[in-house]
Amino acid sequence: MTTNGTLCVMDKRSLAHMAQRFREAEARAEILRQELAVAIRQADGDGVAQKDICEATGYTRQQVRRIVMAAEPAAHADQAEA
Repeated sequence: MTTNGTLCVMDKRSLAHMAQRFREAEARAEILRQELAVAIRQADGDGVAQKDICEATGYTRQQVRRIVMAAEPAAHADQAEA
């Protein structure tokens, strides 16, 4: 099917093209996921309430806590080296 819902012939070349587009979208999504995690950590560091981070992102409190806490071991390691 095309994006407008019409049927099209799905041959090997078309399928490979669709799979390539999907892989490219996955790569872009991963980059955006990482950028959002950085933004969430920054917001937390800047004092934005967890409730507000959840509302802005659609993430649960637990998801936000995991993202914020994932950076904490690295932050503690940097402080220990200083």
